[in-house]
Amino acid sequence: MRLNAQVIGDYVSGQLKSAPGNPDLEACGLTWDSREVAPGDVYVALPGNRVDGHNFVPQALAAGAAVVLVSSELDESVYELASAKGAYVYQVADTYQAVTGLAAHWRSHLKGTVIALTGSVGKTTTKNLVRDILSTTFATVATHANQNNELGVPKTLLQADADTQMVVVEMGMRGSGQLASLCEFVKPDIALVTNCGECHIELLGSREAIARAKAEAVAALPEGGKAVLNLADERFDLVCEAAQVKEKNIEVLDFDGTGASKDAYAWASDVSLDDTGRPHFVLHLPDGAHKASMELRGAHNVSNACAAAALAFSVGVSSNAIVSALKTSLPELGRQEILPGRGGITVVNDAYNANPDSMKASLSMFCAMDVPGRRVAVLGDMGELGSFAEACHRSVGTFIAPLPVNKLVCIGELSHLIASAAVEQGYPESDTACFATREEALSYLESFLEPGDAVLCKASHSMELDKIAKELTA
Repeated sequence: MRLNAQVIGDYVSGQLKSAPGNPDLEACGLTWDSREVAPGDVYVALPGNRVDGHNFVPQALAAGAAVVLVSSELDESVYELASAKGAYVYQVADTYQAVTGLAAHWRSHLKGTVIALTGSVGKTTTKNLVRDILSTTFATVATHANQNNELGVPKTLLQADADTQMVVVEMGMRGSGQLASLCEFVKPDIALVTNCGECHIELLGSREAIARAKAEAVAALPEGGKAVLNLADERFDLVCEAAQVKEKNIEVLDFDGTGASKDAYAWASDVSLDDTGRPHFVLHLPDGAHKASMELRGAHNVSNACAAAALAFSVGVSSNAIVSALKTSLPELGRQEILPGRGGITVVNDAYNANPDSMKASLSMFCAMDVPGRRVAVLGDMGELGSFAEACHRSVGTFIAPLPVNKLVCIGELSHLIASAAVEQGYPESDTACFATREEALSYLESFLEPGDAVLCKASHSMELDKIAKELTA
């Protein structure tokens, strides 16, 4: 984003509280963290129960903020400081809404292709793959980390320059109508849906409802837009129907990472995992078959690769560039990190978040790794499952029972159901251990881990199992 400071005031319907500064002043970035303010940024003061961004306006001004958006009156000395620095302070009705409003106006300045990316599992990984592949050919901006909520989505748009060629916007969702609301100002040209799993089933009630909610991103496409959809997902047809792809003449670019369909726009065959869990496969695109491999671990990432490849090939990225980028794309911190641990063990930190689908995928990847010692799965509660929580946790236990996992350590009330279901399906009860706290589990792990053992940490973010991973690698 690069906008005149006075134009920003008009876009957010703000009341100027500081003395008018340089009429040619431009702002070129946005943040709501005063510690991250760079010269020329727009600083947004977000109110909060524990931390109120209004208290840090002086620090933002001192760091060089060109524009400050507030929703509360500030001390007169703050306005004087802004005036002395030539900055603009605008008071708005709601700073959260001001960010959205600013992004909505900025969207009209963007000349490139805007991509909405969503799904129950694999959003951030697929977004990174799309970003890395598109960057080989186009000037590309993508969502940072997993900033995919009501603030992160507009921030992604605002990070792009007017002439950025590709803007990849990851979109999270907690309920029906949220993606439609985000797309009202994102106005995507292409939509990619990784899959329709059980994430957020607590709020939506069924996978069918989840599929209809995900379809909102596709329904927001203009006539003749492109939708990249998972042909292997059993709700593929439902997404197409809900989004009215035929009626709107939306081009569907289907992908299949399972190899079940050889008619997909992008599909994979001959999938295998090496002894570190990294996939090797043949990627099939409209121009033929290509040998591919990935730094990312797990067979599930082949589907993500096919999704990213389908999108990229459709906009003109060469097959060679796609294969090269797939090989070098790296995971986010806290997602499938393979770390050397204390005492000669290996730690797999996949504790950033979890739902039943991602937990099963992580376990499959873990069991594909070559481990000289024992495999120890440390699993915690999965959140946002509501009345489905018991069934979902038990399904993970049933999945584990036949796997080559030597020890199953469960932390939290719900995760105990994983252990119970595993034992019911034949997993040795003597190889399970359930704890209420991380501290108890860590003490247990430290009592028996030996050189050569590998430990997988996986749970919803709220369980903070990354702290166990950190302790085991310290």
